[in-house]
Amino acid sequence: MKIIYSLWIDIPPGEFYMTPKTGVEKTNTNSLFKKNYSKLKQAHQRYAEKIGVEYRLFEYDKKYKEYYDFFRTNYPEINEYSIVNFYKIHLMYELTEKYDEILYLDFDVIPLTNDNFFDVWDLNKGICVFNNNTHVNARNIPLHKLNHTDRSPTAKFYNSQAMLIATGHSPECDVINTGIIGAKREHIKQLGYFDSFRDTLDLMTRLRQEDDGMYLPNIRNMFAYDNETVFSYKLKSTNTPYQWLDKQWHFFFDKVWYIPKLTKLVHCINKEFDVAWDRYEKNNL
Repeated sequence: MKIIYSLWIDIPPGEFYMTPKTGVEKTNTNSLFKKNYSKLKQAHQRYAEKIGVEYRLFEYDKKYKEYYDFFRTNYPEINEYSIVNFYKIHLMYELTEKYDEILYLDFDVIPLTNDNFFDVWDLNKGICVFNNNTHVNARNIPLHKLNHTDRSPTAKFYNSQAMLIATGHSPECDVINTGIIGAKREHIKQLGYFDSFRDTLDLMTRLRQEDDGMYLPNIRNMFAYDNETVFSYKLKSTNTPYQWLDKQWHFFFDKVWYIPKLTKLVHCINKEFDVAWDRYEKNNL
């Protein structure tokens, strides 16, 4: 059995959606999601129906609130922004109890195709994710001058690398984007994302706070409790097979202000949904 799922957590008015370091409420982003909520959900549902698989959208409900309370009790160092991102991975594990193959789409991912993801990508070959390595220190800034946010690909790369070195693995790593994930049950379980999770977080804390001479202070200052950093670390440390999605199947609609005609799944990072809907209509979807 196969399923496509997504997640949108609409934080109620008066509750802050805290982003790492900045502590800024993401009001504008939430308003854009609300404005496009029905169309985004319908686009996901239409695609799932077209390729003959189930679709589920998880939202802010009792289930999420219980997960949030559990995290705040057991892992108080994790802010709500990160809890949401860990929750989407948690849901993937829950779904493996029933489904053999899973496709996760961030809620701002819009399918622009009728091609069946599960036919195009052979999940027996490994977990499908996008490699974001080209954005690691793309401007070639000297390492001692780097001052990126903890959500940047550069921060995630060095953080994951430090975790691998600290646990006796090869330092070779990749920056993973989890906006789109295709995987089968066997590999999700092999990844063991939440196995020894307390130890994983303690390792991340130690690497940030303790100077072992391996990384400059400004590099360590970028380290954070990031779901994609953990994903990259687990992918390598457990030798879980993986394959890289191409730009047709995970197009980053961010700084480039157009969507190529051959795009299958567009990730609207910039939240310019109107441009994506224009492409959607031109594709007769």
